[in-house]
Amino acid sequence: MAKKNEKINWEYAPAPESTGHINLKEQYNLFIDGKWVKPNSGKYFDSINPANKEKLASVAHANEKDVDKAVKAARKAYDTVWSKMAPSERAKYIYRIARLMQERAREFAVIESLDAGKVIRESRDVDVPLACNHFFYYAGWADKLEYAFPNRKVSSLGVAGQIIPWNFPLLMAAWKIAPALATGNTVVLKPAETTSLTALKLAEIIEESGLPAGVVNIVTGFGDTGAAIVNHNDVDKIAFTGSTAVGKIIQKAIAGTHKKATLELGGKSANIILDDAPLDQAVEGIVNGIFFNQGHVCCAGSRLFVQESVADQVIEKLKHRMNSLIVGDPMDKNTDVGAINSKEQLDVINSYLKIGQAEGATMYQADCSLPKSGYYCRPTLFTDVAQSSRIVQEEIFGPVLTIQTFRTVDEVIQKANNTPYGLAAGVWTDKGSRIFNLTTKLRAGVVWANTYNKFDPTSPFGGYKESGFGREGGLHGLEAYVKLN
Repeated sequence: MAKKNEKINWEYAPAPESTGHINLKEQYNLFIDGKWVKPNSGKYFDSINPANKEKLASVAHANEKDVDKAVKAARKAYDTVWSKMAPSERAKYIYRIARLMQERAREFAVIESLDAGKVIRESRDVDVPLACNHFFYYAGWADKLEYAFPNRKVSSLGVAGQIIPWNFPLLMAAWKIAPALATGNTVVLKPAETTSLTALKLAEIIEESGLPAGVVNIVTGFGDTGAAIVNHNDVDKIAFTGSTAVGKIIQKAIAGTHKKATLELGGKSANIILDDAPLDQAVEGIVNGIFFNQGHVCCAGSRLFVQESVADQVIEKLKHRMNSLIVGDPMDKNTDVGAINSKEQLDVINSYLKIGQAEGATMYQADCSLPKSGYYCRPTLFTDVAQSSRIVQEEIFGPVLTIQTFRTVDEVIQKANNTPYGLAAGVWTDKGSRIFNLTTKLRAGVVWANTYNKFDPTSPFGGYKESGFGREGGLHGLEAYVKLN
């Protein structure tokens, strides 16, 4: 029998998810005007599995001419078919896409984990079901826009240019494509270069659904491809999720043009534990908010604030929980923390670990072994950090948590709001009055109470300050794609 506080190393038998049911091509072209076309440049790039550095597929690199072709196809589809179609008929196509995605959910989940490095449990239980649900949800709104915007004349914008990041590849595509289609717009979408495969698999679903040619076009590539979409004169709306730095570039590029925009940018979200909180539940919420997703969430609760009287207890519980996390193969159902998406991102994370130590913070890492191949980082927390520390103020996008203490609620509100960002926050307390007090004073687009990282198609998501503007999800997600008179 184990002695009190003695660490027990439980060894789990491997439980890998099968890959036998997925269909990945060796090479993917661009999906333009309902057809798969070769890139004008003739160039392709490799999509790499970050868990083992093996090549998954070659993906086309679209240039300005390819983007122009996609925008023209989207404009033609908008003018001749999609904007003229009865909303109830548009709804049928969106619903059909959702059903086809649902039928292929297992394939989507496996490809997402292979391409992005996220654990199969998250892809299977969160990302794919949520993506399907967004299509279902907006299919329901397509013929009810007069109820969404009562006493207003609603009209679509035209062609929407959409650029999505690598942390939630399929879900971000659903967040953007579904409301755009429901409101009568056509789409040119560019996925992130490191995670293009589920967007291309979605293109296959769209082709299979019978959606009219040109209504959704998917072009793959790097920053130059995204810039070509942003700068194209015939694009009416830009929807971008990504870094604040790129968001500012986009904002400058479209200033003075007719283009509408929604920008969902960086975050450095606060997770606040008050002294009356259910501590075990809170610790699990902290782990879910920053470690289970490798910190690859723009709204990750990367700044933890703990009331002084319970700080030692929370930190002890958190370290104990960190040591039970399994870091490894994302395809293994036992894995808690998967692979970092790319070597470049791992280098960024490691640089911040050095910065934190150089700034005088105390670093603690989970006691776990890492796979020999692939891009991995141990779950890490920093104590003894200052409010001005770079690791507190700057977005790291990795499994790195900073911990600060506070004495009063007014103090923690001031500290939590003292950041350029304002995307999300979490509050852990036993009293509803304290929750409502904090939620009215925290400058964050989403505030979770006694939970973290919970999403729903009916709820809007978006930020303040340098976390961007506009909302995605819910009724607010429709407004970004319509003109109201």
